[in-house]
Amino acid sequence: MTSPADHSNSRAGTLRELLVVALPMIASSSSQTVAVVINRRFLTDYSEETLAAVLPAGMLSWTLISIVFGTCQYANTFVAQFEGAKQPDRVSASVWQAAYLAVGFGAFLMLAGFFAEPIFQFIGHDSTVIPHEVEYFRVLAFGSIPQILAVSLSCFFSGRGQTAVLMLVNLAAALTNIVFDYYLIFGNGPFPEMGIRGAGIATVLGSMVSVLLYACLMFRPAMQRQYGTWRNRGFDKQLCGRFIKFGLPAGLHLFADVASFAVFMLLVGRLGKAELAATNLTFNLNAMAFIPMLGLGIAVSTLVGNRIGEQQPELAVRTTWKAFALGGSYMLVFAAAYLLMPDLFLGMYAEDRITLMRDQVTTLLRFVAIYSFFDAMGIVFGSAVRGAGDTRFALFWSLGSSWVLMVIPTALMLYFQRGSLLGSWSACTVYAVVLGLGFMARFMAGHWKSMSVIGK
Repeated sequence: MTSPADHSNSRAGTLRELLVVALPMIASSSSQTVAVVINRRFLTDYSEETLAAVLPAGMLSWTLISIVFGTCQYANTFVAQFEGAKQPDRVSASVWQAAYLAVGFGAFLMLAGFFAEPIFQFIGHDSTVIPHEVEYFRVLAFGSIPQILAVSLSCFFSGRGQTAVLMLVNLAAALTNIVFDYYLIFGNGPFPEMGIRGAGIATVLGSMVSVLLYACLMFRPAMQRQYGTWRNRGFDKQLCGRFIKFGLPAGLHLFADVASFAVFMLLVGRLGKAELAATNLTFNLNAMAFIPMLGLGIAVSTLVGNRIGEQQPELAVRTTWKAFALGGSYMLVFAAAYLLMPDLFLGMYAEDRITLMRDQVTTLLRFVAIYSFFDAMGIVFGSAVRGAGDTRFALFWSLGSSWVLMVIPTALMLYFQRGSLLGSWSACTVYAVVLGLGFMARFMAGHWKSMSVIGK
């Protein structure tokens, strides 16, 4: 396999180059989407309480690990820029620094599992939902290390443009997740019925499969000769310091994103079990469009990083606009489907479970249709500036817009007017629109063109 840095100048910046890197990442993200949708479908069939519990518990888990996860994931940019600069030893050394952070902080995050019950008692959701939230959160907390380590090791391949590897590994992880969902949630075959706890175990097992496969591929003899994947395993104080300097804002950016939605979900949960379940289901349907776009974002970040390493920022500009045209068109198709054919999506769920939520979810999908295009804008242009090293702007813009435009208005509506589902979703839509426009403006300003995470 070749990386984007090895492509001839005639291919650099072209739609073909973008598709070579992006399509496997989109397929990879899509496989994760399928696993999530099937997971939610199984839990919908299992009980309304597990459906209501899975997203807030999952979001809270992600909130806790997001700083380390986002920091480790930023190894993708280091790998991309070192690959573009033709420094293979630094490529593998960067991945090792991310792996050390994943194991160290992942072990610390496991402690949160012991405090699951008082956390959700304090949040105060419906008493029938809390036990399921506790079970799901506890399993995910105890499985923090493989979840973070998997993304750290994946950067060795994504940063070099070998996205087909991620596609195959994530497909294997998704299949593992789906198979064990089937057996563990309902107690099929030789396994006991575990409900939502079984869904959490299946998710962690999928991450463990990813870690095993990435490790096997990284330590192949050819990779050891070319990149020194084993000999560069030592802790590098200078590189780790630079990694934290740029990666930590990226991790805090992810935290700001995840935390704002976690709080948003917790606030919506105070409106009632039905409103929470409808919001969960709507976000699950939105994931069918949104999560594959994250694959395109990783591709943009990789190619921008390569071009920065090669000191050819104008090629990065060309690639980013092509990615936005592709992503924007994709999201507009989904927006039209959400508006015109909501039953196409709702038909995936058992009729008796969603009858009472149908009207609410159909209404909420209209909000999703409005902000979908701006989601594409935020993902593509946000990935481009972060791929160059502009992580501080990404942090402050996401933090400010999410809390000022979405979380605080939702909390005020809950406090002064006893809350409003449509009002909460209006705030969420305004946030998505402003976030996308801000990232596009930052990209067009061009400050990122002179940045580099690896130094000159």
